[in-house]
Amino acid sequence: MIASALGVAMSDLVTNDPMPEEKLVVRASEANAVETAQHVIRRVLREDKTRGLSVAVNEYAPGTGNADQPVTHDGFEYGFVLEGQLTVTVEETSYVLDAGDLISYSSRRPHRIWNYSDAQVRTLWLNLVRD
Repeated sequence: MIASALGVAMSDLVTNDPMPEEKLVVRASEANAVETAQHVIRRVLREDKTRGLSVAVNEYAPGTGNADQPVTHDGFEYGFVLEGQLTVTVEETSYVLDAGDLISYSSRRPHRIWNYSDAQVRTLWLNLVRD
């Protein structure tokens, strides 16, 4: 909610210093994991401020999502569902995504991401700061 109010990506508030360029591999044990206010577990795999890219794996327990109300911020998003079923609402349209589905949209469009199912959902999310 704070990131949305500030108009920045959540990763801007929680990531450590950028990784050196020569680090080619990020091990699962090195990923910075945080629990959001909505109880989503977000593991930031790469925060590349030079290229304006954030890559994260998000885990949505049943009844969790990014926000109670649609949010907007700068950038562009690509969301890929690794497992489970996730609903992404962009403006007034809801899209139900299953494992293997991809959604992409400008982050300036009001959007809300929510797990209405009874199962855990895992996604790979890419946020571009520039769009």
